[in-house]
Amino acid sequence: MRPYELTVIFQTEEELYRQAKEIVSATLKQQGGEIVKEEELGERPLAYEIKGKKRGRYVLFVANMAPDKLLAVEKVLKLEQTILKYLFVRAED
Repeated sequence: MRPYELTVIFQTEEELYRQAKEIVSATLKQQGGEIVKEEELGERPLAYEIKGKKRGRYVLFVANMAPDKLLAVEKVLKLEQTILKYLFVRAED
């Protein structure tokens, strides 16, 4: 298990945000990940429009997972319409 940071930009609508955040948490856990930290970074303007949106809600997830499970998580994130962008980064040990 390695530590990873996952930053996700969600749509700003409250109901869509809650649903998508729950999907991300459930997907990480379903793929054997352990969420160490979940930090809401707030709503911010985007540098450029993404899917017609000018603002997004940022959330940082820190999770321990097996490297071979990242592709399965990314498949779910790519298909989720309420997620504007995401970025996986391997965290420092």
